[in-house]
Amino acid sequence: MAFTLRSYEPHDFAALHKLDQACFGTGISYSWTTLRYFLTLAAADCVVALEGNHISGFVLSEENPPLAHIITLDVAEKMRRNGIGTALLQQLESNLSARGVRSVLLETAIDNEAAVAFWQRHGYRIEATLKRYYLGRLDAYEMRKRLQPPVSRTDERPGEKY
Repeated sequence: MAFTLRSYEPHDFAALHKLDQACFGTGISYSWTTLRYFLTLAAADCVVALEGNHISGFVLSEENPPLAHIITLDVAEKMRRNGIGTALLQQLESNLSARGVRSVLLETAIDNEAAVAFWQRHGYRIEATLKRYYLGRLDAYEMRKRLQPPVSRTDERPGEKY
């Protein structure tokens, strides 16, 4: 299945909100106002996956280097298991690393086994359990990954000039 990645554009908002509502239940998905707030933060980064002209997923973060926080990663249910989530995450991590982020945090529900496994496959480790994080009753894991700084050309061959 072919898809492309690009940065968020303001005309994407309604589709992203609809996708977030479909991916997460009431009380966990973001309201129109809250999602708009996160997307308009100066420190926000949002990568969108497109299949043709249709948005099939997105990842949204905020950063304050050397730390970043993944706010949400959403992939349309019928598009899952096609590498979209992985591609979105890899692009976001590359963007963040290039801007000096060295540690990325996120939260995920402890009963969402597929999500926990996804994050662990991508190098995120459970650091804490956040009691009653979702809806005042559902626990979440706080997970973290340390990013490596990008390799520069001078790092590859010290002493040589380009």
